[in-house]
Amino acid sequence: MTVQTFRDLLTDRPFQPFRVVMSSGQSYEVRHPEMAFVTKTDLLVGIDVEDDGVPARFKICSLLHVTAVEPLETASK
Repeated sequence: MTVQTFRDLLTDRPFQPFRVVMSSGQSYEVRHPEMAFVTKTDLLVGIDVEDDGVPARFKICSLLHVTAVEPLETASK
C-alpha cells in the first residue's frame, strides 16, 4: 500500500471505516479518521479505545506489510 492510499482513506468524506490486514494475518480496525496517522513508511493505528474515544495504545503497521484494506460494515441508524 502507498502513503497516498491511506491519505485518501483518512480524508474521504463521509469517512468509511476500514480494516487493515497485515502479512502476519493480524488486522486492525480504523473506525474514525483520528484513530490513524500515516508517515512515509508506517500507519499508526490507535487500539483499545476507551469510552472517552482516546486510544490506550497504538500499533505501528509497516506499509510494506499491509496486504489488504477492507471496508467495515457500518451500523444503520
